[in-house]
Amino acid sequence: MSSQKFIRNNAALTTLVAACLVVLVSLSVRQVFGMFFMDFNLDLGISNTEFGLAIGIQMLGWGLSGPIFGAIADRYGGHKAISLAFIFYIVGIYFLYAGPNTGIYFQISLGVLVGIGCGGTAISIPMSVVGKHFPLSNRTIAMSLVTAVGSFGYFLSPLFTNYSLMNNGWVDTLFIFMIFLTFGFIIAFFVRSPNLSESVEKSYQQTTFEALKEAFKTKSYVLLTAGFFVCGFHITLVGTHVPKYVIDRGLDDWTAAMILSLIGFFNIIGSLLSGYLSTKMSKKIILSGIYLLRGVSICLFIFTPPSTISSIIFGASFGFLWLSTVPATSGIVAHIFGTKYLGLLYGIVFLSHQIGSFFGAYLGGLFYDLYGSYDYAWYLAIALSIFAGLIHLPIKEKAIERTQLA
Repeated sequence: MSSQKFIRNNAALTTLVAACLVVLVSLSVRQVFGMFFMDFNLDLGISNTEFGLAIGIQMLGWGLSGPIFGAIADRYGGHKAISLAFIFYIVGIYFLYAGPNTGIYFQISLGVLVGIGCGGTAISIPMSVVGKHFPLSNRTIAMSLVTAVGSFGYFLSPLFTNYSLMNNGWVDTLFIFMIFLTFGFIIAFFVRSPNLSESVEKSYQQTTFEALKEAFKTKSYVLLTAGFFVCGFHITLVGTHVPKYVIDRGLDDWTAAMILSLIGFFNIIGSLLSGYLSTKMSKKIILSGIYLLRGVSICLFIFTPPSTISSIIFGASFGFLWLSTVPATSGIVAHIFGTKYLGLLYGIVFLSHQIGSFFGAYLGGLFYDLYGSYDYAWYLAIALSIFAGLIHLPIKEKAIERTQLA
């Protein structure tokens, strides 16, 4: 093995490990905001609609800042983009912790600042940087590892948060979160983009504008972007409103933490399996199946009598399908367009995801305040499952043919 190849592989391994830890920290904090609602409601007077709006704004901030951080990562390096994002994340949690934290300030801290922080730290940017280090043959496996480790945070964080809220209160719990995020900020410096000599594929001479124009003229990219809207709607509806939904159905408070933890645990399995299968079979078929099965999981959850057993089944099944869309979706983007502008192009796909997340969070709270239940939100989620399952089928998993290479 040549020294150059060794250095490249060593850089890839370091980046992979660091990206996994960054996503672990970021998603661990992001996943559990729904568990704070009762405290925010009692201590700060935050309503369902206000909370749903804040999470919705957070999702939009996450999505809108994603392409910006992606462009920064593509041009200046992943570590710079991710470190900058962590500063926004920490400041957002600090204002929520220290105040002012009501009214418009609640929307700015939990919504805008935390959303921007997630835009550069949670999945898309770290994963796109990792994707640049690996060839097509094992790229989706590497990216699925990032998602899977982040899922481990999904598993641990609800358990820790439930314990901390009961024993320390929500204020001290947020302080602990700031410590976690500071650790992520330090680790971010090791998420390095490869330089030209370390690149695993040839680079096409193309400007950012030309890359965007090419992408939006490609029908498969447009369909993929539309489908990821549904993914965002689903996971934010569940992550934000399931804690209150299960309590309204007469189940104990700990049931919500159990569901979120099961989602995290089974998401590890689902993400790794999706990454592996994406190297063996059609990614669009995998995505279509995932979305249709999500609809089945939701139907079983809302139409069967509430019980611990039905909650376990939902947490496990929906967790298996939770972020398993990510390796296949990002893998299609990288396969069609290459990795030169992967951060930007996947960031735009993820923006669609976050627009869906906004509606999942906001409409869930709005429907509840208007009609006294989450039923209409669940019905919409089921309809969107069918829509996403169908629109992925016409996608063509074929690389763009180009003649001019840098």
